[in-house]
Amino acid sequence: MITLDKISKKFGSRTLFENVSITFHPNCRYGLTGPNGCGKSTLFKIIMKDEDSTEGHVSRPKKIGFLKQNIKDFKDFTILNSVIFGNKKLYKALDERDTLYEIEMTDEIGMRLAELEEVIADEEGYTAEAEAEELLIGMGIEQELHNLTMKEIPTDAQFKVMLCQALFGKPEALLLDEPTNHLDLESITWLEEFLKKYTGTLIVVSHDRYFLNTITTHIADIDYDTIILYPGNYDDMVLIKTKVKERSEHEAKSKEKKIEKLNEFITKFRAGTRASQVKSRLKEVDKLQIQDLKKTNIQRPYVRFIPNEITPGKLIFKIDKISKSYPDKEVIKDFTFEIMRGDKIGVIGNNGMGKTTLLKMLANVLKPESGDVQIGHNVFLGYFPQEHSDIINKNSDLNVFDYLKSKKPDAYDQDIRGVLGKMLFGGDDAFKEVRSLSGGESARVIIASLMLTNPNVLILDEPNNHLDLEAVSALAWGIEEFKGTAIFASHDRNLVSKVANKIISFEKDQIHLFQGTLDEYLEKKGS
Repeated sequence: MITLDKISKKFGSRTLFENVSITFHPNCRYGLTGPNGCGKSTLFKIIMKDEDSTEGHVSRPKKIGFLKQNIKDFKDFTILNSVIFGNKKLYKALDERDTLYEIEMTDEIGMRLAELEEVIADEEGYTAEAEAEELLIGMGIEQELHNLTMKEIPTDAQFKVMLCQALFGKPEALLLDEPTNHLDLESITWLEEFLKKYTGTLIVVSHDRYFLNTITTHIADIDYDTIILYPGNYDDMVLIKTKVKERSEHEAKSKEKKIEKLNEFITKFRAGTRASQVKSRLKEVDKLQIQDLKKTNIQRPYVRFIPNEITPGKLIFKIDKISKSYPDKEVIKDFTFEIMRGDKIGVIGNNGMGKTTLLKMLANVLKPESGDVQIGHNVFLGYFPQEHSDIINKNSDLNVFDYLKSKKPDAYDQDIRGVLGKMLFGGDDAFKEVRSLSGGESARVIIASLMLTNPNVLILDEPNNHLDLEAVSALAWGIEEFKGTAIFASHDRNLVSKVANKIISFEKDQIHLFQGTLDEYLEKKGS
């Protein structure tokens, strides 16, 4: 159980939440939601006692799993030991025991070893390796890799290890901040099943709507300077919240009309003989006086990609026997397919199998070793790379406005301001330096540039990474409504399910091209 007792957090004049009291119970799975910057990560730090609240008190279990982002601290650890470190007390006892066995035995060392063995037994240390291996294999990290150091494996695999670390040791509570980042669909499915069986207290932050809808029993939404608890999953919360907001606005309008009628009576008879009735209505106006509705902190971007007026030919790409390999593996071999005008193609598969390589070749930023990528007639490409720094120079002195101007020099200032406003860069935010942008802000700037330049073909590599749920939903709508052609890689099943009418799936045996939706593809694969 995790209890917040009258918690407040302020940064200068800005209030994230004020006087919040809420209890998170065992056997419940809470999704912590709210837009970027609302205080989700700060709340986690307060619960973990890594940061102080302005006011209030937090009580929590002793054994709590927390998804850490400090991968570099574990670069020299073996994968197995990195996971076991999730129980720090056990890890230290095992480490000290192994060190003592390497030196000459004395009575004092023997007594200390006995104490350590007792700690190890209490912390279930004799089954620790087996538990760690089970978690790692579930995450797709094979047993032969477990004794490698963290620095010897790819970055996405390191994130999987850190997630296993948080899950290790049967913690009484789990705090997971964006646990599906860097996970492939198979790993996400495994994690969902694990969490649904978890009996402790779970609080998770995620921009993956499908994931939240699958695992959560409650939503704790940070809004209106507080945390509001809703029963059900994310979609249930959105429905309830919309109805509550509509009802509040309707009640406010009804009060306005009634006050207006009362004031007409007061004005008409104030100087007449009906003074007592005027006085009565003045009191009624005071009772009905509308209090300002507290302003929500949710901001919804508006994403709409309008292709330029030049219609491309029917054939957008003709890919003929392309191949690409890296020193450690071959990712694409003799792959042939065609992309037609109007296709919405979702590219799926485990990390490291070649999705980004394929999209880079389509975007003409990477050449195949053999084969050919032919681009159709009148095709104008818009590219969103997985690494934002591939197109946004973080060493540049440009601000956001000038960056967009460089993408379309003949654009009117009001057009640039327009797309920036739609992507929530209002006022002085338009003049932020690109070097200072967060991951979510740089993603919105790239989307703004695509809205400004009007490509008729979009190539998007994990565009929803770093975006909050509102922005991901807006992006899905924008791609779905786009009248051009889109090819996009994503682990977000809600995005792929909603938008894609064809699937390119990278699998162990080969690359599969499927004519149909993700749901149809998964159904066929499972049959």
